[in-house]
Amino acid sequence: MVKSPVHGMVLASLFAALMAIGANITSIVPILVIGNVPVTLQTVVCLIAGILLGKKWGPIAMTVYLLIGLAGMPVFAGWGGGLGTLISPTFGFILSYIVVAWFVGWMTEKHKSFAVLVAAALIGSVINYVLGTNWMYMAYKLWFNAPEGFTYVMAWVWMLPTIPKDIILSFVAAVVGAKMLQVFPQTRVAKSSIPA
Repeated sequence: MVKSPVHGMVLASLFAALMAIGANITSIVPILVIGNVPVTLQTVVCLIAGILLGKKWGPIAMTVYLLIGLAGMPVFAGWGGGLGTLISPTFGFILSYIVVAWFVGWMTEKHKSFAVLVAAALIGSVINYVLGTNWMYMAYKLWFNAPEGFTYVMAWVWMLPTIPKDIILSFVAAVVGAKMLQVFPQTRVAKSSIPA
């Protein structure tokens, strides 16, 4: 999809902006809080960035998003930003977006069937959970005050309410990515492989 370095920079900037919107979508659309669990769209935007921008520009887009936030712009979830985010228990999820975008871009680089896009999105979501949850556990154990009786299992239990949402959004990312790839002849996906 990326045709030149300038094109890549424009798309990377666009996806960095979409990440900021996705992080705070519940502030814009309050009904996206389900059972006190906010439906953020960072992961789905990251997955689509990997599918559309590939293993080079996808991670660059996520790095731009990360650097903008660390520079103090309120682009992280809850309109957060600044260097203090580095020690946040949730910073591992933000870091993981760079790895996720690279992996999804790498996995879908040569094979763009819908099945591959779904698999890449689901595995990308798993990577996001593994890196983010392990960072959170480490943060609570090393520099944050952990809740009473906090364990590694508890850290994963905290993530359970968001797993169904991210499974659904992984499929959404694959569908959106596949539909958008059809627009570009050099990366066209066979129509028969994409659900109606």
